[in-house]
Parts: sequence; structure tokens; C-alpha cells
Amino acid sequence: MIDIKDITKSFGALQVLKGINLHIGKKEVVSIVGPSGAGKTTLLQIIGTLDKPDTGSVLFDGQDVFKMKGKAQSRFRNEEIGFVFQFHQLLPEFSALENVMIPAMIAKKSEKEAKARAMELLDFMGLADRANHRPNQMSGGENQRVAVARALVNHPLVVLADEPSGSLDTKNKAELHQLFFDLRDKMGQTFVIVTHDEQLASLTDRTIYMKDGLIHEDKMKAVTDAGNMTIEK
Repeated sequence: MIDIKDITKSFGALQVLKGINLHIGKKEVVSIVGPSGAGKTTLLQIIGTLDKPDTGSVLFDGQDVFKMKGKAQSRFRNEEIGFVFQFHQLLPEFSALENVMIPAMIAKKSEKEAKARAMELLDFMGLADRANHRPNQMSGGENQRVAVARALVNHPLVVLADEPSGSLDTKNKAELHQLFFDLRDKMGQTFVIVTHDEQLASLTDRTIYMKDGLIHEDKMKAVTDAGNMTIEK
């Protein structure tokens, strides 16, 4: 579904990405791990069209997103890519429902359609009774689930998450991690997650290890038909 080809990126004299090639399939939950400075967040931002590579291409179902012109690329980013950040970045003056609706309203969906989709997602997240609460009236875990709902409201091809559980306690972290897999299993959602959380990385379908601007290792996990044993390839 997503093909990343020969991506390089420098900031001044510092080359952060040195030729990244990666394929991400539909319904995969992929983690990207590595030390600080490895280029993980830069790669995620390029996949999400928030930054441009110096060379290379990013293709979604064969379409090169960096050949799109300004408004077309912005529309693609709004409708086909969802974002989840370490700190939920909800707008404090709006309710949970309104925060989830925002990307749909930007996409010019009707208020009725946006509200119905937002409520569907909040209900799936177990937050239907919190729909009219503002961020300061909810816990950190609840706010992060609202942020995930916001990322999903336009039925995106992929959700990109940057340290999504980094600010959560152990219980909320575990619930958020499980949510990603529930969304993959029940909604067919694809996730690419930058994380330092070893527990989350161990659960994902694939773990991409980055070091010094390159992919150092790509591990895929498979479950045997005979049992639940996980095999690393």
C-alpha cells in the first residue's frame, strides 16, 4: 500500500536519512524503533507529507504524494492520513465530539455526517458518555483515545503515530496499545508507530530498527497455525 523509495533528508550538513526503502502493507501495524537521532520522526513526517525528502518518493497505492500540488496534497493529507502525537494536541475549548469532528469538517463533510462518524468512533473507544467533555475534564488516557478517534474520522489509509503512549501511565499505555490492534482487526486500519516502548514494539506485526539514518533491521512476526507461538523472521 505504501512504498517508500530511496528517501534521503538533510538538515544543513547533517544527513538524517541516508536512503530509506520500505513497503508497508494494508492492515499492518508497524513499529519504528531506534536511538534518538536515528531519523525515525523525520521519516514519519515525510510519510505524512509534513516534510519533504531531498530525494526519493513516497507512493500510496502507486500515487506519488510529492508530485501533488499544494491544495491536492493538503486534501490528501487530511483525508487519507491520520496523525496521533505523544501529547494529544486536542483543542481545549472544544468538546471531545467537536475535536473528533474537526478533520471531517475540514474535508467539507456535512455536520450531520461528521457528527455521526465521530460518535461512532467515540462509542467504539468507550467514550460515548464523554462526548461533551472538554480535554481538561478527561484523563490522559481518555484524551489520547479521543486523539485516535480524531485520526480515524475520515477513514484514512494509514494512521501515523509518534510516541503515542509516551505520556501515559502503565494501565492507559496497555489499553492504547490494545486499541491499535482492535482497530486493525475490526476496521482494517493500518498503523505506523514511532516508539521507544519495547513492549509495544514487541507486539506489532513488524518492527523496523533504524540506526544512523538507515534501516538496520526489519523483523516480521508470524503466528503458526499449530499454536500461538510468535516467530521472528
